[in-house]
Amino acid sequence: MRLKFHKYHGTGNDFIMIDDRSGAVPPDFTGLIPGLCHRHFGIGADGVILLRAHPDADFEMVYYNPDGSQSLCGNGSRCAVAFAKQLGIFTGDSCQFMAYDGLHFAHIEGEQVHFKLSDNQNLERLEQDFFVDTGSPHYVKIVEDLEQHPVVVEGRQLRNTPRFLPGGTNVNFITLDKSKNAFHIRTYERGVEDETLSCGTGITAAALVAAQFGMQSPIAVHARGGDLQVAFQTTDGHFFTELFLIGPARMVFAGEIDIHQRK
Repeated sequence: MRLKFHKYHGTGNDFIMIDDRSGAVPPDFTGLIPGLCHRHFGIGADGVILLRAHPDADFEMVYYNPDGSQSLCGNGSRCAVAFAKQLGIFTGDSCQFMAYDGLHFAHIEGEQVHFKLSDNQNLERLEQDFFVDTGSPHYVKIVEDLEQHPVVVEGRQLRNTPRFLPGGTNVNFITLDKSKNAFHIRTYERGVEDETLSCGTGITAAALVAAQFGMQSPIAVHARGGDLQVAFQTTDGHFFTELFLIGPARMVFAGEIDIHQRK
């Protein structure tokens, strides 16, 4: 079976996008995902996204990590919105779509896709570090020398901390720049099991941590793959509403692949 796909990225976080509104993707598709995401033997991506029809929304986004597991994906959601717009699934600049954790709203302003996450009061302090669930679980650690920090080594260790088993957690390392109301971030992603150039739900989690240190909305974020913003409303620094991840989402290329050859 030849499968049409598009490749998108959101600040370097890249995804294989598939229009599955016809329901043509085979039932055994999840077993093919590791091969499709492989950087040398497949298309190469940080995840796979299927767009499907939904009775109560403009579309449904079904997201898979490279290991076949599922979760909410912030940058993937922004890419899904851009892809849906390209396909003509919604008109205008706004849409609603179903994701892993429920219904979400998004709108497009120029090249910027504004993805609205669910209200959040899940921030937990772990001694000097933090844990925040933004639809995906995220451990956030503040470090001084982000560029030299052993992100993969320490990320892999923290990812499998007993308290986060069996699913594990993503791990984010940040350096705050209070004078510029900004922070820099590097992320070790579970499912990918490596550092990625950007992680939307991790960036959002880190922004809620940055708010604990006096940063105001919107907070500028510098990931290795590019710049984003996180906007929010809060009265006490613990309950966040109107929570938006904002950044570009761009198509890289389109193609076809014979998925039977991936088995």
